[in-house]
Amino acid sequence: MKALRIKQLAILIMTGLPGLGFASGFALIEQSASGLGNAFAGAAASAEDASTIFFNPAGMTRLPGEQLVVAGHLIKPSAKFSGTVSPPIGGGQGGDAGSLAFLPNAYFTYQVTPDMHLGVGINSLFGLTTEYDSGWVGRVQAIKTDMKTININPSIAYRVTDAISVGAGFSFQHAEAELTSFAGALGTGEIKAKDDGWGFNLGALWQLGTGTRLGLAYRSQIDYGLHGSAAFSANPAVNGSVTADLTMPDSASLSLFQKLNPQWDVLADVTWTGWSVFNKLLIDMPAPIPDSLTIENWKDSWRYSLGANYHMDDTLTLRGGVAFDQTPVPDATHRTPRIPDEDRTWLAFGGQYRLSKQGALDFGYAHLFVKDPSINSTAGGTTLTGKYSNHIDILSAQYTHTF
Repeated sequence: MKALRIKQLAILIMTGLPGLGFASGFALIEQSASGLGNAFAGAAASAEDASTIFFNPAGMTRLPGEQLVVAGHLIKPSAKFSGTVSPPIGGGQGGDAGSLAFLPNAYFTYQVTPDMHLGVGINSLFGLTTEYDSGWVGRVQAIKTDMKTININPSIAYRVTDAISVGAGFSFQHAEAELTSFAGALGTGEIKAKDDGWGFNLGALWQLGTGTRLGLAYRSQIDYGLHGSAAFSANPAVNGSVTADLTMPDSASLSLFQKLNPQWDVLADVTWTGWSVFNKLLIDMPAPIPDSLTIENWKDSWRYSLGANYHMDDTLTLRGGVAFDQTPVPDATHRTPRIPDEDRTWLAFGGQYRLSKQGALDFGYAHLFVKDPSINSTAGGTTLTGKYSNHIDILSAQYTHTF
């Protein structure tokens, strides 16, 4: 019993990581309010403010002097299950598993020389908050999931020629996770785990002509060796430690920014995320518990977006954008109640109001239409079968100050 329950919860810590914004798997794309208004179309080419540190560090060469960006995002996913579990254990449908979350980020850039710029970003690349009713039918597989990451990203950019800039950044990332589920006679089981990881990002920006920019950006994989403990409310004697290796995926983006005239800009983007790295999971369990191997079979995913800006005058800019975001989850048998993920279509709008020559306020809103996910998940001796009704709302605000 001890081996079964600790193994089950250790697996859940790795297989149950849905993203707050469902950018792709459990990644977070909500890194600026200025980008949200365009559904993040053209983000690696627009280089509008210091948030370019995340999207393409080469874009810092377009920012003279010093600039500070502070942004916050309210993210409300909704995930409502309808279905059954076998063998039957009783319980309700779980309520709305989506939870309101607040995601902050901040960026600062500094022009060292006419051609060299430095910057630092503080943000979160992965995260989640979901919670079902404690007595729902799928409680053996999941009740609460909470994951937080903090990413610190110092960066440098250099203007090679008037047309070409390059950039690079280094990422230090700290991750913490807490998960709970029902463990039968052992009561409620809880896992807490954490680790630190390291990675990098690269970028290039080409000025192809008057008003035309092309951006290319890459963000590396980040490896974690999660370590933590499993605790059970009804029998503390079986508590023990768990460890597992996890690789966060790399990603690459190609973006276009095109100024059509003084009023209109058009932006486009295609982003690939290498989720196929999450193809299997090996859990190292404490002796004498045997190790556990789980086949995930996630697939690489693509995100396509298109946006536009309309400059009404020198003070007000309006934005809009659409995007299609593929899920990396291959099918219903690999979909878990902790990540009821499917393809998403973004509809976004926003704008910028310049308060002064130094200050600007950005705002954005996006609604994500999620294809109804089906689920046929087997874990902990139960099979959860049914469908979800999902959607996501994102509201963002940002202040930018140029010194």
